[in-house]
Order: sequence, then C-alpha cells, then structure tokens
Amino acid sequence: MSRIRSSEITPKHVYLNRRTFMRTSAAGIVGAAAVGSALRWPTDMSAQGHGLRKLEGVRKSSLSTTETPNSYDHVTGFNNFYEFASGAGDGPKKLAGRFRPTPWSIAVEGHVARPASYALDDFIKPHVLEERIYRFRCVEAWSLVVPWIGIPLADVLKRVEPTSKARFVEFYTLHDVGQFPQQRTDVLEWPYIEGLRLDEAMHPLTILAVGLYGEVLPNQNGAPIRLVVPWKYGFKSIKSIVKMRFVERPPINTWQQQYPQAYGFYANVNPAVDHPNWSQAREARLPWLFRTTRTLPFNGYADQVQHLYAGMDLRRNY
Repeated sequence: MSRIRSSEITPKHVYLNRRTFMRTSAAGIVGAAAVGSALRWPTDMSAQGHGLRKLEGVRKSSLSTTETPNSYDHVTGFNNFYEFASGAGDGPKKLAGRFRPTPWSIAVEGHVARPASYALDDFIKPHVLEERIYRFRCVEAWSLVVPWIGIPLADVLKRVEPTSKARFVEFYTLHDVGQFPQQRTDVLEWPYIEGLRLDEAMHPLTILAVGLYGEVLPNQNGAPIRLVVPWKYGFKSIKSIVKMRFVERPPINTWQQQYPQAYGFYANVNPAVDHPNWSQAREARLPWLFRTTRTLPFNGYADQVQHLYAGMDLRRNY
C-alpha cells in the first residue's frame, strides 16, 4: 500500500478546526428568506443562514466556473476571519452573530477625482449584481467553490475616477473592538489592510461581493461587502471593507507585515512556491481532508490573468 506523504495532509490546526466544523454544520438548516429591500439586513443576525435577505435582480455571469459550488454549510461554516477568531474553522461563525453590518459606509480617498463617503446602497445600486461561481483557494491549502454575488470592482473604480497618480488601491477592514473581539489582541496589526495594483483591481474577474447563494453575505463571510480576487490566495480578499484609498506606492498588507517570508504583496496562487511550513502543490477541496487536488497556477485562471505578470519573477514576487 502506498503511503500518504505528510506534505499531502492538511495542517493540524486546519484539521482540528474542520472536525468541529463537520460536527456542527450538519445541524444547520437554511430557512426561508425574508422579503425586503435587496441590501437591507435583518435586525436580528443571530440566526445566520436562516432567512438572510434575498438579493433581487441577480444575473448569471459568463465568467463563472462550471464546477459545482460547495454546500452552504461548507462556505459559511469554515472561514478565516481573524477579527473574530484565529485560524480557519467554525470560530467566526460562532462569534459573528452580534456583528451589525448596517448602517454601513465606504470612504474613497487618495488620488481620485471623486473622493467621498458612500453609503453602501449608494455604492452598489447603480450596478447590476452578478452571480460569479469562483474557485477559492486558501494559503493553508484548502479550497472551495463559492457562488459569490457582487459587482465588478472596475465599475466602482470607473465611477470614482482614479487620477494618473493612482497606481494601487488600498483597502481597510472596519476597526471596532466592540464588534471584533480579536481586535482587542495583538495577534495582528489592526485594522486589516490589503492592496491591489490598479490593473489587477480593474480586471474583469475582480469583484466586490455582497452576497452568497442568492442572499446577503453572512457576517462570518465578510458582511456587508468584501473583495474577491479568485486567482489569489484567500487572505487577499479583505472583508468588511470601510475604506478604499488610491495611492502611488504598493501598500504593505497585513500578512506581509506579519510574516513576510510567507505572505508577499501579490499572493498569486503558485503551486511552485511553497509556504515556509508546507507545500502548495496540492490542496484539500472541502469537505475532504487530504490534499488530493492538484493546485493550478493562478488557481486555474492563468489564461485570463497571467499577462498581468509578464516578465515578472513570480518566485520573488510571491
């Protein structure tokens, strides 16, 4: 019998969290969705995934993968969201019930022609919501297929008109220790910060997501609005965004500051570049435990995005 190499097994902390997830997620039952305005959240968020508001007028996108999405329980019950809990698992779901994603505003600052503070509805309403079924790959070597609902980030950027000085866009997560218990600790530098090159932000695959499975985002998935960049590792897809800042120099993102040997600015999925603690050549597609799925360059989106990095050393620019 052939032996499974240790590098093919999910990291221990992921496995232990996953066992808890598998015990609890089986009990989840998705209830009927309440009727109301597309982007209004219910006053009681304690029963997430049980009647979150429906999003109306959502169209299917031709940019979706043909792969079958993971179940609602997988997508909403196994998360990385360090503002609620450290590490991947069901901790964010358990701790996110009291978070209030309404009212919400997003500040647009920096080298942009139309700086302002936008209410979420004003930010989203001029655009048509699309369902984008994307592969989602975590740097911890687990993956999902997720039916996000959102808008192209490019549509927002065109609306606010970055100036010729804007080469990067920097994103900030809400900093509120009353709602995010882990922000009372020094596990990371707060607030969480991420960034993209402007051409990456303008790419048609890059979206701002406001929903899943026809409903608004659950708290643990980054409510009310998050970034999704499907060819990059999941830590790049910053959650609960309150500010976008247009800058000349590449931002120092949170994980790059925390552990620069493992987390670079670009975060492109590259199976040839290992994390210092494990191989990235294979991944575990949830709910499976072992890394039996071969990791694809750019998470399978190479044909669409590899031209963005022509001439770059993707081992040095990881």
